[in-house]
Amino acid sequence: MPKFDTRVQELRYRVLKEIAKHAYKGDLQESLLDIPKTIVPGPKPSMRCCIYKERAIVDERVSLILKAKSKGTSNVIKVISIACDECPIGGYAVSDACRGCIAHRCSEACPRHAISFDQNLRASIDKTKCVNCGLCARSCPYGAIENRIRPCEKACRNKAISPDKETNAAHIDDEKCIQCGACVYMCPFGAIVDDSFILDVIDLLKNNKDVYAVVAPSIAGNFTDYKLGQVLTGIKKLGFKDVVEAALGADLVAINESKELTERGVLTSSCCPSFTNYIRKNFPTLIKYISSSLSPMATISKAIKEEDPNAKVVFIGPCTAKKEEIRTPEVSPYVDSALTFEELQALFDAKELDIANFEETGFVRSGSSFGRGFAKCGGLTSAVNQSLKEQEIQFDVKGVVCSGNKEIQSALFNLKNGTSPYNFFEGMMCEGGCIGGPCNLNHAIRNKIMVDKYSSAGDHEIKTAKEKVKKQ
Repeated sequence: MPKFDTRVQELRYRVLKEIAKHAYKGDLQESLLDIPKTIVPGPKPSMRCCIYKERAIVDERVSLILKAKSKGTSNVIKVISIACDECPIGGYAVSDACRGCIAHRCSEACPRHAISFDQNLRASIDKTKCVNCGLCARSCPYGAIENRIRPCEKACRNKAISPDKETNAAHIDDEKCIQCGACVYMCPFGAIVDDSFILDVIDLLKNNKDVYAVVAPSIAGNFTDYKLGQVLTGIKKLGFKDVVEAALGADLVAINESKELTERGVLTSSCCPSFTNYIRKNFPTLIKYISSSLSPMATISKAIKEEDPNAKVVFIGPCTAKKEEIRTPEVSPYVDSALTFEELQALFDAKELDIANFEETGFVRSGSSFGRGFAKCGGLTSAVNQSLKEQEIQFDVKGVVCSGNKEIQSALFNLKNGTSPYNFFEGMMCEGGCIGGPCNLNHAIRNKIMVDKYSSAGDHEIKTAKEKVKKQ
């Protein structure tokens, strides 16, 4: 069993593995009723109140995977309502710290008269009246009123999640969602999931000879029980013709964005789809500053398809937003599907590949240390500076590296108001960059150190990237 951060990740993996195993055997339809029983054998439950509910949730997971399509149109982030029933309704609540004082400042502060008192003068909040303004909490001298936010709502970087008015289950506002996947990772009950295109990928591998895998640099921080070269061999044994580094696409992006920055004067990066989605949905006046470059994933995939007209390309990384990006008109011609590292592990185990005993293979087309550094916040800015240096272009890059929603929001607000001293904005919605992505197998410090070591081992110049792309 691979190592995961949580049991939720392990559950996702086990369902994916069973589906992939039967898809490879060709008996998936006949086995659909058996998968929930395989995952939840019973007789005692291990995660929920009873095995029947556990099996019902697994059945919902299976159903969503069967419906998911790489070229679909619905939001790739979805809620399994039946699994979302254990969290209390969020909002302000009175804790045991309430002393039953007689000042009643909380009640006086409430504009909706939602606070009442029992015979012991302890406060309580009528949820039907409360609008979560927080005035009561700020007025309580004991700090006895707390804002209890559901983990998914707290994690959501764009306030796209709220309780459904009828069921109280989490509801995602697709107009606000930026597909970052933070809610997927943070939900303690696994009630929020990202679409899995694992069946599409299996079909591609079964029906095409020229299927290429484009892997994100953060792969170096995953599959820690194996050497990276063994993992690359495993990917090829799944049926991929070749494995190409997205870092090579990152090098090309660095070359393009360095030139574009000097021409336009102010630029925001285009590598993180959640970041660009955030700009489009919250700062529409700043859309004009978004780089015209495709992301590293799309850039190298485009190069692959220009070289091989029969190519099919699958991206493999830690990101849920990439699953949405491959559906956009700009990217869909170049990337056919996307997998997470969790899904890749499921494919390895469904095929019963013994990765640990494989010989190592390397990348035929590899990126520089700067391209590999795109997995970390600050990597793109460093690469842009390096590219300008190599091209002997004199330009004063005043870059700001934004990691996570708060930093991004602050930087974009200043840009919008004309008060920003910066001219290049590198935005990564996941804390720390792609190494903090929701679908990494785990998120330990050790994994980040491995990515640092991996990036430092690449070539130390970017300008040879265009020649590398052409290598067979």
